[in-house]
Amino acid sequence: MLFASLSTPASEMEKAFTAALSEATKLQTGRPATKSQLRAWTNSVSALVRDLHDAGLGQVEVMLEYPMPHNRRSSADAVLAGTDRHTGKDLFVVVELKQWSEAELYEENEKLVVVPGSRNEYDTHPVIQVSGYRRRLVENCSAVDGDPQAVEGVVYLHNATRHSVRDLFKLALDENVRLYTKTERSAFIDYLKSRFGDGEGRQAAERLLNGRVQPNQPLLKKAAEVLKGRDTFILLDQQQTAFETVRHAVESAFAANTKRVVTITGGPGSGKTAVAMELLRYMTQDKRKTWYATGSRAFTETMRRFVTGSDKELRNLFRYFNDFAQARPNEAEILIADEAHRARLKSFDRFRREKCSDNPQIEDLINAARVPVFFLDEHQVVKPGEVGTLAAIKAHAQRLNVRHHHISLEGQWRCGGSVAYDLWVRRLLGLGGEDAEWDGDALPEPWEGDENFEVIVAESPAHMEAVLGDKLADGWTARMTAGYCWPWSKPNADRTLVPDVKIDGWERPWNANSTSKVGQAPPSHIWATSPGGFGQLGCVYTAQGLEFDWAGVIIGPDLLARGGRMVSDRAGSQDRDLTKSTVTHEQFDRLVRNTYKVLLTRGLAGVVLYAVDSETQDFLRKLVDRPTV
Repeated sequence: MLFASLSTPASEMEKAFTAALSEATKLQTGRPATKSQLRAWTNSVSALVRDLHDAGLGQVEVMLEYPMPHNRRSSADAVLAGTDRHTGKDLFVVVELKQWSEAELYEENEKLVVVPGSRNEYDTHPVIQVSGYRRRLVENCSAVDGDPQAVEGVVYLHNATRHSVRDLFKLALDENVRLYTKTERSAFIDYLKSRFGDGEGRQAAERLLNGRVQPNQPLLKKAAEVLKGRDTFILLDQQQTAFETVRHAVESAFAANTKRVVTITGGPGSGKTAVAMELLRYMTQDKRKTWYATGSRAFTETMRRFVTGSDKELRNLFRYFNDFAQARPNEAEILIADEAHRARLKSFDRFRREKCSDNPQIEDLINAARVPVFFLDEHQVVKPGEVGTLAAIKAHAQRLNVRHHHISLEGQWRCGGSVAYDLWVRRLLGLGGEDAEWDGDALPEPWEGDENFEVIVAESPAHMEAVLGDKLADGWTARMTAGYCWPWSKPNADRTLVPDVKIDGWERPWNANSTSKVGQAPPSHIWATSPGGFGQLGCVYTAQGLEFDWAGVIIGPDLLARGGRMVSDRAGSQDRDLTKSTVTHEQFDRLVRNTYKVLLTRGLAGVVLYAVDSETQDFLRKLVDRPTV
């Protein structure tokens, strides 16, 4: 984010902004701004600065590329800070700047717009985008203190005429969000003059910048509130586009008596589950027959236990993929398939024939609903036989002659909103990504630090446990996980767990590999969220899809640092699914890297690392390059 005063001449401000933008963008996203971004932002900022000067508002402070709380990859083009002319209190105006010269509605949907020349098929209406930014500031920033009158929003299409974007005015606007084009430039200037008083804006800007941000409510608690109609997730940017895409697909499919398939992709914490929960809330309230299915027992049972509680009607919404093996065509109106990267080649249950199918599981899911919606992250495929990829879903939809839509979520909610950490992990593991400008050959880079996320290299497993234990004592949630590199024994006769994970005199058991409680240890499917889970180590199968404030990760001998990069070692694994002879070296390598990608991205506030291999441990220390605590 850049912070500037309008007392600076416009031309000087533009030059300073251009010079600093690339550095600021790289700090926030891990990559410098492109030339097209620089050109677009500079031109738009020039228009805004010119209008502010013409309005005589040199006392207003401008915060450019203001990152949203809990989602730093989403940022408002500008936030204006000043004094409310009528109340004398702080006033903030969120401004979304668009260079569009024309735009129209997408298939007559007032919430989606088509922009000629855009790389996207369609975008969310910018008024909805600004409404989300505004709500995020009102609900999360202490400087605003929950006062909706303290934050307003503006969409400024400074290159468009009212006629060229006339369809966009069909959306019923929120009274606190306005839309202007260059046709209404004088009205925009009058609006600014009518809202901002003579008071200096610097103090208001500093209060917003330095104020406390309300902590994110835990996902499971938030989801429970959402499903019971007491709250909603605030969706931003592509998250909102994904939601509107599904809503539009449902309306279009029913109007035309046809089907649509939607695939929504994104990394850990990009908001996939938030979008899915918002869809579930909206569709059930709209009386649509909707189910929420996954291929993960831990994830599904956690949702049933901690989200639905004793509400049987809500509990019945949550299913497994193989529940649809024998489903009637379009039995559901909407099927939300979360964790779709875990889809299997075919549905199979050796005890129940009705959960078996000779068809591909993805096709069974497509068949089961008028609009199946797949949420996936291809870097979370961790077992052989998991076939849920974007390419596979598109191919099955094409074979069935069903129209397919794809939305990529680029936001980052987990890991404290740290885009830098997400990029660091992918480089560490040699994994690319949808938005990466490098491939798997990129070398790991030093961790440069981020105020939103902490990375610690522990001196030993005992040290890791102590650090996480202190976090628990302070009210955080925390869990220890490890690569599947040690045996996993059945419980002892006295119903105690065997301490299978043994490292230099430190011994701890895996989580209970059982659907029932073992001694004081919780069942496997709720290990990540039950209070008794801290004393055991979880693996990818019990941690996937869930989150904690602090994640401890023991990197086992299946992933080693050699020659400046991480390499996999089949001999270090105890996971029979990965080491069987039918799994190639290339498959094993990819699955192990994906496994650690999952484990390393479970934390919201921080991660504690330890590697059992001494060379790998030294490598991590040098990358993090900071004293252990």
